[in-house]
Amino acid sequence: MDVIRELEVLVRAKYSVLYLNTWEESRVEDALKDICTKLNRKLYVWSVTQGMKPALASANRPGPALPGELEALAQVHEGPEFAVFLLKDFHAYMKDYRVVRLLRDLSSRLRGRAQTLILCAPTLNLPVELEKDVTVIDFPLPGRQDIEEMVDLALKATESQGVTAPEPEERELIVKSAYGLTMHEIESSFARSLVEKKKLDVETLLEEKKQIVRKSGLLEFYPAEAKLADVGGMDLLKDWLNKRQEAFTDKAKDFGIPAPKGILLLGVQGCGKSLLAKAIAATWNLPMLKMDIGRIFGSLVGQSEENIRRAIRIAESVSPCCLWADELEKGFAGIGSSGVSDSGTTMRVFATFLTWMQEKTRPVFIIATANDVTALPPELLRKGRFDEIFFVDLPDREEREDIFRIHLSKRKRDPANYDIPEIAKLTKGFSGAEIEQVVVGALYYAFDAGRELNMDDLKKEADQLVPLSVMMAEDIDELRDWARMRTRPSSTQDGD
Repeated sequence: MDVIRELEVLVRAKYSVLYLNTWEESRVEDALKDICTKLNRKLYVWSVTQGMKPALASANRPGPALPGELEALAQVHEGPEFAVFLLKDFHAYMKDYRVVRLLRDLSSRLRGRAQTLILCAPTLNLPVELEKDVTVIDFPLPGRQDIEEMVDLALKATESQGVTAPEPEERELIVKSAYGLTMHEIESSFARSLVEKKKLDVETLLEEKKQIVRKSGLLEFYPAEAKLADVGGMDLLKDWLNKRQEAFTDKAKDFGIPAPKGILLLGVQGCGKSLLAKAIAATWNLPMLKMDIGRIFGSLVGQSEENIRRAIRIAESVSPCCLWADELEKGFAGIGSSGVSDSGTTMRVFATFLTWMQEKTRPVFIIATANDVTALPPELLRKGRFDEIFFVDLPDREEREDIFRIHLSKRKRDPANYDIPEIAKLTKGFSGAEIEQVVVGALYYAFDAGRELNMDDLKKEADQLVPLSVMMAEDIDELRDWARMRTRPSSTQDGD
């Protein structure tokens, strides 16, 4: 790992105080043991519960008892030469002015004695007084090689129990699904998978990632339920998605294909944009995260900006994944006047999100949906933010037939028992959501009458429902005119 080589170089170069930002204390400790063995140095590890291990002679000096954190720094001050000191969870004490002063004193002293002090914590908490004295290093989560080794160890340990090794394609999927997890989480997921299913299973890893999202409180985890087959029509969009289904594999990377960035779905309300977003994640076998912009904004100064950065970090830690931003124009409504209404908070949050969309390197596929294109800022629509912008129009006759078949089948009815072409012809201008409501409303008629659903029930419900294309005809025509030359159609329309 590059970070281990960097640690070795910094220890040899007599950097006095290092700050490792990581959750994985055990991996850090193992890495430091190897480095100390290689450089012929002694490693001392301290925690507030265990004290310094191994114990130092200075620990028994006479005098008044000091608090644990101050005692640890005092022992470091009197420690032997050619030593490395690892202090765990030391971020909790960085607000104490005495700790800050002692660390500044140690910074110059340790450099001349070939000693290195390493602070290890899951969050970065560095006072301004120490910014010039402390070197911060991000200790990354397990990479591909670490996960591959863990897979081999798990398979070797269970070989006698009849556990078979996964196929190469499945193994690659398991490794990619483990990205973003700590080594402890990976070990626990593998153990659970082997106990429950007698094999290494992707679903168990996704369950562990679901826990990460739940604990954040900023994103929602959506289970993979819908498939592209559950979405009626949209043949052009489905073809575009199917051609990119393998885009996150090593084969695609070796071919020179970058991971896709995302798509923006514009269109009429109720035409299946949200359903399609869920279906993409299920078809590509990726975890689906939903970002509710309302959760991002907080009441405290700076909280909203920190929340959007934290949400981005969580999405990247769970990658490869899909990030669904539903009704994007409503979440960032009022951007133009945010400097007056909220001191520019909305604009700053939006700018952070835009910059990340443009510069992100982790495989996070963004699926954004919007209904009102006039509310979207032009900088969001330019090339580079999304791979493609699709317009989802009202379904044509063939698509309506497909949607009726899907909803009748979902409700335990055989579509062959109904005149689908006739009811599709009667529902011209209906959206997918309105067609679903026709089926649901007709089922209520049949249930109330105590008989099976028939065509008359469907026709009656269709006659009574006024579609959105009639109520908001002018708005829909305006949206179509805008999209005709600016977006890519999601389906081949028959012009009915």
